[in-house]
Amino acid sequence: MDTNKILAELRAERGRLDQAISAIEAVSSTGGRRVGRPPGTAQKRRKRGGMGAAARRKLSRLLKQRWAEGKMKRGKASKPPRRMSRAARKKIAAAQRARWAKQKAQQKSAV
Repeated sequence: MDTNKILAELRAERGRLDQAISAIEAVSSTGGRRVGRPPGTAQKRRKRGGMGAAARRKLSRLLKQRWAEGKMKRGKASKPPRRMSRAARKKIAAAQRARWAKQKAQQKSAV
C-alpha cells in the first residue's frame, strides 16, 4: 500500500473531525439548553437539624425516662406466666405417645 495515500486519507479524516468538534463547541457555547439545577441553587446550603446538642441531650433524657416509666407500669400490671402442672404435662405426653403409636400401626398395616 502507498503510505502517502494512507496519510492523505487520515489527514482528511482529521479535518472532518476538527470541523465536527468546532461545530459542536459552537452550539454548546451559545447558551444552549442547560441541564441540571439553576445556577443560584448550587451555592445555597440546606439547613439541617434545628436542634442543638443540649436540646438533644435533654430530649434523650426525657425519652429514656418515659420508656422506663412505661416498663415499670407494664411490669406491675402484667400477670405471671402460666405454667403447666406436672400432671397436665404427663397427660399430654401420654396422649401424644398414643397418637404416635396409632400412626405407626396405620403405617405398618398400609405396607
